[in-house]
Amino acid sequence: MRDFKIGHTTIGLNQKPFIIAEMSGNHNQSIDRALEIVDQAAASGAHALKLQTYTADTITMKGAYTINDSGSLWNGKELYNLYQEAYTPWEWHKRIFERAKEKGMVAFSSPFDETAVDFLEDLHVPLYKIASFENTHHPLLEKVARTGKPVIMSTGVSSIADIDESVKVLRNAGCKDLILLKCTSTYPASPENTNLNTIPHLANLHKCIVGLSDHTMGIGVSVAAIALGARVIEKHFTLSRADGGVDSAFSLEPHELKALVNETERAFLALGEIQYGVQQAEEKTKFFKRSVYVSHSMTAGDVITESNTRIIRPGNGLEPKYYSKILGKKVNKNIAAGSPFTWDMIG
Repeated sequence: MRDFKIGHTTIGLNQKPFIIAEMSGNHNQSIDRALEIVDQAAASGAHALKLQTYTADTITMKGAYTINDSGSLWNGKELYNLYQEAYTPWEWHKRIFERAKEKGMVAFSSPFDETAVDFLEDLHVPLYKIASFENTHHPLLEKVARTGKPVIMSTGVSSIADIDESVKVLRNAGCKDLILLKCTSTYPASPENTNLNTIPHLANLHKCIVGLSDHTMGIGVSVAAIALGARVIEKHFTLSRADGGVDSAFSLEPHELKALVNETERAFLALGEIQYGVQQAEEKTKFFKRSVYVSHSMTAGDVITESNTRIIRPGNGLEPKYYSKILGKKVNKNIAAGSPFTWDMIG
């Protein structure tokens, strides 16, 4: 498992989370809207902008299937027509990528067939994403891996054997830098079926950087993933869910994407290291721990009892753990009420 650079950005276990804004079909077939999505993703702090590169004809064919699932956002749509509505015209890619790079983001895409890889190579993309539904498409994996560029692969709808085979295909074909994303391929996904505990297991099994392709609502699941070792988060992004679009229902709006960037970084910074004892930042607050104080004035020879001492804040006297040891002993000097009790007062 090693860090690697994409442009000026380093991705790795000890690096801040890498946040990908997935445009998908949320441009609603408007290039102006697509460019505005790029601008808003950058303004929200996303590190990367991702497209999907396919056409209806490269991914399916007319008459192949009509969705019949009352629980689906796309119930009743023919698959071919859905992809016609959702695809990003290939002639837009160059403008979108250039706009993203101008805004300081990494720009790349998910190819869905070999012709898309050829097209994206002409645009000099710095890395590739393999979608869950393509992760057993070994010819595609081999072609992507042969580019020698880093690969991010989602692991939705896949058995542990499927993932293992696909990882081997990628590595055998030349992929050196691989990121695997835990993914639940339902739209939207629920927290209950996200199973984030898979993340450290996935990392350990394949010795690679891991992340989350998050289709749940909100940002809580993604923030939790960081604590379990995710360092890449992919979220669908739109200008406004109210504008509609094929993926809008489970996409983040700009203020939510900004919160995702901030809170995942906060979660990462909070991980720190295994730490016990008093930190430098806590030195001043040690004062607020309790200690033993004299509650009633005492004269030399008086016996220390619970009646003339108390355990109170601040922590300028003996620690409370010594209280039972000093009870019954005599003081060797006059002590005013309100004084912190110290060892030199005994004997």
